[in-house]
Amino acid sequence: MLLERKKIAMLVAEFLGTALLTVVVLAVSKSNIGVPYFVALAAGLTLATMVMVFGAVSGAHLNPAITLGLFSARRIKLLPALAYVAAQLLGGIAAYLLYTYFTDSTLSNDVTFDSRVLVAEAAGAFILSTGIAAAVYQKLDGGRAAFTIGASLALGVMVAALGSGGVLNPAVALGLRTWEWGSYVLGPVLGAVIGFNLYALLFAPVGGLITKAKDKKK
Repeated sequence: MLLERKKIAMLVAEFLGTALLTVVVLAVSKSNIGVPYFVALAAGLTLATMVMVFGAVSGAHLNPAITLGLFSARRIKLLPALAYVAAQLLGGIAAYLLYTYFTDSTLSNDVTFDSRVLVAEAAGAFILSTGIAAAVYQKLDGGRAAFTIGASLALGVMVAALGSGGVLNPAVALGLRTWEWGSYVLGPVLGAVIGFNLYALLFAPVGGLITKAKDKKK
């Protein structure tokens, strides 16, 4: 019973956390102050808060690219990773539906492939995943983990915004209606995979390659 409750709690945490992150990005990016710096700070603060709220429950990935990056670095198994990605994408969809209800308007998805966007999203996701990898491999917890991860997202968004929308998250892209496989999906996934594996290869403390999140996903 407790094990089933734990698994359900993990998926609900990923769903709710991703939905809230997407709603915040929608609220800021679609407002009159929707400039990259405000979006970056709002997204970073939201992610830091969600790490504090849900970090001990699910690891607070809240991003399919991060989950796939952790999977590529063997920090999460296949089935939990797929369940996480599904919950995160559903969170993005739920956030968009909530946005349309509140604003009584819809958004069109007319994004097309652009190699600059792909590279920009990959670069931003690389920064984000490197920060998360540091928190994981150095076993940061509490406020230190939240600050490191939130700040990494803010920095990643600001860098990526030079050549893209600075989304760095396929689930958020789904909610923003900027979903495009070659740019806002593949870009963040590539950046996250490279970031996690590079950190694990070069910077992770020897003998300290463990994470609480891994135990939760067994």
